[in-house]
Amino acid sequence: MTTNLKSYFLLLATGIFLASCGFTTTDDHAQGDDDHAHGEAGEEGNVGEEMVTLTQQQFDALGIRVDTLPSRKINNYVLANGQLKVPPQAEAAVTATIGANIALIKVIEGDRVRKGQILAYMKHPNLVTLQTDYLNSWNQLNYLEQEYKRQKKLYEKEIGAGKEYQKAKAEYQVMKGTVEGLAAQLKLLNLNTQDILDGKIAVQVPVVSPINGHIQKVKVKTGQYVEPQTELFDIVNIDDIHADLMVFEKDIHKVKKGQKVRFTFESLPYEELEAVIFAVGKSFEQDPKALHLHAEIDNKKGLLIPGMYVHGRILTDDTKATAIPESALVRDGDRFFIFSAEKADSDYWRFKPVEVVAGNDDDGWVEIKLLEPLPANSRIAWNNAYYLLAEMKKEETEHSH
Repeated sequence: MTTNLKSYFLLLATGIFLASCGFTTTDDHAQGDDDHAHGEAGEEGNVGEEMVTLTQQQFDALGIRVDTLPSRKINNYVLANGQLKVPPQAEAAVTATIGANIALIKVIEGDRVRKGQILAYMKHPNLVTLQTDYLNSWNQLNYLEQEYKRQKKLYEKEIGAGKEYQKAKAEYQVMKGTVEGLAAQLKLLNLNTQDILDGKIAVQVPVVSPINGHIQKVKVKTGQYVEPQTELFDIVNIDDIHADLMVFEKDIHKVKKGQKVRFTFESLPYEELEAVIFAVGKSFEQDPKALHLHAEIDNKKGLLIPGMYVHGRILTDDTKATAIPESALVRDGDRFFIFSAEKADSDYWRFKPVEVVAGNDDDGWVEIKLLEPLPANSRIAWNNAYYLLAEMKKEETEHSH
């Protein structure tokens, strides 16, 4: 009698526990024999033979969307990795044109600069000497020009000797070349020759930017002596940055100028940018054997820096296919599932996993192929597939115990 009472209370407690559970993994949540059968299936891990049951309250709280399987255009694509780069004309190395000391640096790395903006000043006694040489040579040129003209007139009137005329002409031409050469040097140093002729000798000479862009690197220090051709600054114009992608030999026939590219990079892993191919290379890289293509970025966002690695998808064409939102698909091991949905009665929803083959993904949608056809007008869960699978596995584990 005592044993029978214990068995009765144990069965009663089990019934109360199962009735209070919001989720079941059974074809009929009221049948104890089916519960036991599904518990055995859960032990074997046979996804596809179980169901998840939600109350209407749980269904609403989770915000589950239910609808039929839609068809839509899905883009086919070629995967391509590469780097962000700028064209050669968008980079500049600013060098010293004469040996001198750095008197003042006016920029730091990251500063935006415009073409012609002063980046630094240089000073050295040689710079003063160059200016005074120009001034003296220019004055000497004026004297020789007058002498040349005088000797020419005398020669033409057959008063002066031809020898004197030729000498004056030669001296004038030599000095003219000297003055023009000194003027060219001063121009390279960004000095105004007219200011020098007016007696304004510059103690310092400016170093200016040859392009618009950002200071990428400052390579000198204040007071440092630099030799001619020493690099002082690196400048890059990231306004012209583009994606340089590599396409492997097997995919070359699929890509062409004008195709769209969607890509991500490390600093914005969840932000997808778009670009359009504007040039396709005509020669192979040998290791790996791949072709370069260049794509202009449409929606530049964040800090794009040359050298950043990018992961891209080149959209080649589109096809009409059965597709679902990404959150409607869940992976379990090597298999993919969606969940068919059925309204059991006014208070319950039943969800059954349906195995599918996943294809291309595009803009939040995934192409799928059914292994077995669903009944006409079948509805599926358009979201929360991962949650439904987790609940189903949880119930399988509970039943296995």
